[in-house]
Amino acid sequence: MSQVSMEKIVAFCKRRGFVYQSSEIYGGIRSSYDYGPLGVEMKRNIKDEWWRSMVHARDDVVGIDAAIIMHPRVWAASGHLDTFNDMLVESRTSGRRYRADHLIEEATGIDAEGMSAEEMTRIIEEDERVKDPVDGGRDFAPVRPFNLMFETYTGPVKSPENIAYLRPETAQGIFTNFKNVLDTSRVKVPFGIAQIGKSFRNEITPGNFIFRTREFEQMEMEFFVEPGTDEEWHERWIEERWRWYLGLGLKEENLRRYEHPKEKLSHYSKRTVDIEYNFPFAGWSELEGIANRTDYDLRRHAEFSGANLTYFDTAKNESYVPYVVEPAAGPDRIMLALLVDAYHEEEVRGEQRVVLKLHPRVAPTKAAVFPLTRKEPVAKVARELYEDLKGDYRIFYDESGAIGRRYRRQDEAGTPFCITVDFDTLDDRQVTIRDRDSMEQERIPIKAVRDRLKDLISS
Repeated sequence: MSQVSMEKIVAFCKRRGFVYQSSEIYGGIRSSYDYGPLGVEMKRNIKDEWWRSMVHARDDVVGIDAAIIMHPRVWAASGHLDTFNDMLVESRTSGRRYRADHLIEEATGIDAEGMSAEEMTRIIEEDERVKDPVDGGRDFAPVRPFNLMFETYTGPVKSPENIAYLRPETAQGIFTNFKNVLDTSRVKVPFGIAQIGKSFRNEITPGNFIFRTREFEQMEMEFFVEPGTDEEWHERWIEERWRWYLGLGLKEENLRRYEHPKEKLSHYSKRTVDIEYNFPFAGWSELEGIANRTDYDLRRHAEFSGANLTYFDTAKNESYVPYVVEPAAGPDRIMLALLVDAYHEEEVRGEQRVVLKLHPRVAPTKAAVFPLTRKEPVAKVARELYEDLKGDYRIFYDESGAIGRRYRRQDEAGTPFCITVDFDTLDDRQVTIRDRDSMEQERIPIKAVRDRLKDLISS
């Protein structure tokens, strides 16, 4: 596992323009972050890689983009109004509020997840090890459920009939559009519907930088299958998603599969397997969940809406409600894992360098172009090469400072390749491409740079 600390990653992200504290000039707002120039490129690359592998590289998955605010009955049908709760406990001495299961587990080692409010209240009252982390007090109000959905209103009047919710997950927009996609696209079971979008959860205890925030993005795909084939498809998607993470360059020793115990499965799940990463701040934690949701969601929405959400199999001349396999991931957590995995501090010829060894496909900047001198005609050739390449990828142009310092700046930003135009270029029409990780260099013709970059980035 990488030994880099979360403090170092947070400071690095701020310093290099990956992630900033949101509203920082006003003192910030807890667990809310903005993505800077490098961060927004990296996060976009992650989403593009997911979409390419999920949708563009397959012929059995299509995409949608559903609204954030949906009919409130959607959340009654999905179970979120009744079951999407954390157990909250308030300290009467400090006024702080905590997730009761976390408070109990950190103080006693007891796994309190899934316990009732009454059970948790009894443990907190009877076990003297449970104390307020702020002041050590032992005076707590009874544990109570706290719904994680953000409540809002539609229209000009704040009245009960106008209550709406910011979606806590993107999946329900897929289920409610199942019939629309079926009727308007040439899809047949088995097929999937993919979506990337913002979700919102009013977490009691968000934290650990961009790992857990109240506003976040999800990349979810619902894969609809014939009942009886769901277990086989579930296994296939677990393997498919595992290979995707390895393909992004994450070290296999920092990844594992976690099987959810049956007694802790979500109310809709027949089986759930997480792909976890060994984060430095919390150990093994979820990157992605792959769940067998059965036919729960479609049946519930059919019941609450009255719509016919069955699938007619023309080959078998029968109708059924499909089962669903759901791979669900978040680009924010994936980005954090990639940063932790890629961050290295090395000594090179007696000098320290910080290098971000990101896979070229997710690196914010693909290449940097350096003229050895600012003077013409070297700078003119370099600028022409930059202008020629920048439409294909995000390319950086830098003519300031010694070449060694320019290399170090790009190493730290995760730029995999640097292209130097020197005095010899004027005669031989060749440039030098330097590899970030090995620091090896190769000399190639200017006219071959585009194709060489394409090969290096896609490899």
